[in-house]
Amino acid sequence: ENRAEKPVDRNIEAPRARGPRREAPSAQVAAKDATPRRKPAPNTGGRANRGSIARDGRPLAEAKPERLQKVLAQAGIGSRREMEEWIAAGRISVNGMAAHLGQSVVPTDKIKIGGRLVNVRFTTTRTPRVVMYHKPEGEICSRNDPQGRPTIFDNLPHIVHGRWVAIGRLDINTAGLILLTDNGELANKLMHPSSQVEREYIVRTLGMATQDMMKQLVNKVELEDGPARFEEVTYVGGGEGVNHWYHV
Repeated sequence: ENRAEKPVDRNIEAPRARGPRREAPSAQVAAKDATPRRKPAPNTGGRANRGSIARDGRPLAEAKPERLQKVLAQAGIGSRREMEEWIAAGRISVNGMAAHLGQSVVPTDKIKIGGRLVNVRFTTTRTPRVVMYHKPEGEICSRNDPQGRPTIFDNLPHIVHGRWVAIGRLDINTAGLILLTDNGELANKLMHPSSQVEREYIVRTLGMATQDMMKQLVNKVELEDGPARFEEVTYVGGGEGVNHWYHV
């Protein structure tokens, strides 16, 4: 039997065979394939955000409080004695309050000098820097001078953190060796009488000292800040005119 053929529209696309459905990769899989992000650096006690670690590597909870003047001296701000004078003058504040002598601080405290936040460090193993400077006559050992005279600090190398602290002083008419360091704690130890660091001077006097005067200098002389004495006074010789030289 002849059947009529069903007309076929060639413009209609034939249905495609369907296979098993595949799901798109999840976001978790894509995240694993992505390049891993760099981990943030651990907070080791910066000035603005000290985090939970002190500068010596110990947790802040274990960081031992230290005297304010000692911490400032370690930071090279000045000698311990100078810092005590600044505290007494009201130039230093801790956490917005005026500091007082004998006050202890911890790494989380915010210390300001003259209203400016300072970057201090607690127990440190960094080796202090020390320079030997031959001071000529005409230079002073003060950092600032209202009269504009040259200072020893004008000729010292620049340091980024802290500042140079003079270990002792020489007057403007004295020439000789002077030590300076960026560690105020070291400067304090070298200058304090308990360290018994011997210093030698060649002194020029106007006129000749008598034997009684020399004995008095060895025994004890009362000064404004307390008694002082020389270990030894030796006459060197005469100079020009009435000048005489002594080794002390």
